[in-house]
Amino acid sequence: MAAVPPKAKLGVPAPDFRLPATDGGTYALGDVAGEKGTVVVFICNHCPYVKAITGRLVATAQALDAEGIGFVAICANDATSHPADSFENMKLFARERGFTFPYLHDESQAVAHAYDAVCTPDFFGLNAEGEIQYRGRLDAGRTEPPPPGTENELLAAMKLIAATGKGPLEQTPSVGCSIKWKAG
Repeated sequence: MAAVPPKAKLGVPAPDFRLPATDGGTYALGDVAGEKGTVVVFICNHCPYVKAITGRLVATAQALDAEGIGFVAICANDATSHPADSFENMKLFARERGFTFPYLHDESQAVAHAYDAVCTPDFFGLNAEGEIQYRGRLDAGRTEPPPPGTENELLAAMKLIAATGKGPLEQTPSVGCSIKWKAG
């Protein structure tokens, strides 16, 4: 069953983090932040919703980079119950899918809890001051591509945030697999 995030708490500071990445580095929020804003997205390797959007996700990250907006993906799934989401498999997934942005491992799940992340994908758009201004979806696609001519909602929202510091009034939540939490 698909999970849907709750209505976003906008205007609040985004939680900081410091996590290992599939490229061998370690990144904090400030390391990935763009001059005009940042996207933090929770994803995983096995989710059909994530698999269906990775091409559009990479293209969107590249377009946002050209706008001065940083981009980072985080996997917080329990790899014990879902081995496809292990750190080693994250490295393979990022390489196979052509990720041009850091893909971080939240093994303790503390960052996912701090963001109140619910599903994969779960998008958080931050303004230049690091405040959450968007918690919507990439576009109208789910496990299938969106209809031709469909707006890239994340790209439009982040351009608005870069220009005004505020996200759109209307935001459609993302839909995806639930984050696989550790027992206990």
